[in-house]
Amino acid sequence: MNDDSTLLVTVTGRDRPGISARLLNTLSVFPVTIVDLEQVVLAGRLVLGTVIDVDERVAPGVSRHRVFDEVRNALDKVAIDLDMEVEYGRGNGRVTASGSGRLHVTVLADPLRPGALGALTSCVARAGANIDRIERLSSYPVTSVEMEISGGGAAGDAAQLRAELAMEASTQSVDVAVQPSGLHRRGKHLIVMDVDSTLIQGEVIELLAAHAGCEAEVAKVTEEAMRGELDFEESLRARVALLNGLDASAIDRVREEIQLTPGARTLVRTLKRLGYECGIVSGGFTQITDVLVDRLGLDYSAANTLEIVDGKLTGGLLGPIVDRKGKATTLQQFAEQAGVPLSQTVAIGDGANDLDMLQTAGLGVAFNAKPVVREQADTSVNVPYLDTIAFLLGITREEIEAADLHAADLQD
Repeated sequence: MNDDSTLLVTVTGRDRPGISARLLNTLSVFPVTIVDLEQVVLAGRLVLGTVIDVDERVAPGVSRHRVFDEVRNALDKVAIDLDMEVEYGRGNGRVTASGSGRLHVTVLADPLRPGALGALTSCVARAGANIDRIERLSSYPVTSVEMEISGGGAAGDAAQLRAELAMEASTQSVDVAVQPSGLHRRGKHLIVMDVDSTLIQGEVIELLAAHAGCEAEVAKVTEEAMRGELDFEESLRARVALLNGLDASAIDRVREEIQLTPGARTLVRTLKRLGYECGIVSGGFTQITDVLVDRLGLDYSAANTLEIVDGKLTGGLLGPIVDRKGKATTLQQFAEQAGVPLSQTVAIGDGANDLDMLQTAGLGVAFNAKPVVREQADTSVNVPYLDTIAFLLGITREEIEAADLHAADLQD
């Protein structure tokens, strides 16, 4: 098939029921086949594009130009009847196969400005790649769009394209994620999240320190550890030692003080409905994470355990420490238990001790993270809504709301 052999038909106008059926039924009386088809509705306006070819099995030796002329005449009459506009052009007979060699580029911003999106699409063009489709995923709490691209950088050095897009995204103050296309993107996934400053707001150890009267000292060490300036285990033991003698009832008060990150419930609820499995791995404490597991219905959990003797914290920890390497190992263990390959895992975190986990996962997301983490993660999300992670997985805001509505109907 060559580019001269097909006809591109583009129909635009006010969307209403039956438009597509009427147009396609009109084509059905001619000896043509559909080579490609795309339909979108934007602000109540329908755009239907189809590439057709003459079916020589049905009409061998028929004049291609005559068939296309008859198609044009028929569609022109239908378009007038429907108050639609129709245009014709030379079709591209080459249909790019989905899957290998194609990428999904997701852009998040609040707000999303034309200049920012233009700069990112220019990066794609410079890589020699083509944008086959752009789809809006959400308009709130942030605007997100997804581009499907092929050719050039998509089929070649995807890592280089990802780096160039990340650099431009930083300049434009937007977030961007680049992922390969294919069936795995729609398959079963495992989502593993850090807890402090990711699933919940703030750091649990600092909340405990406030009750022990050493908040400033603990916060200083925490910040140094999250920047990667201190060994995590050493810094954790030093901070926990400051809690020696604190009454264990302070843990109950901290549980009540914990606030989930905006969108956390929505993200977990949506992913669970889609059959994803969700887990948490924390450098914090099981005395807190166990409550989160029950509250959110999580599938997996790992954290450190504070030692408590006679109702008071001893300043020590029980068992091996969940540190930077431990988080990555735990992700692998969760994936094995879930029966999910690492390529279909997503890890989310904000601190330097999350880096190994982010780099081990199929997709590592730096969520409102420290600079050292943003620089090394696959993608960075810098808006304060955890449910925006769903958009990176191709889930739309409309799908989230529809799932919530369906669940509400089932409960009534």
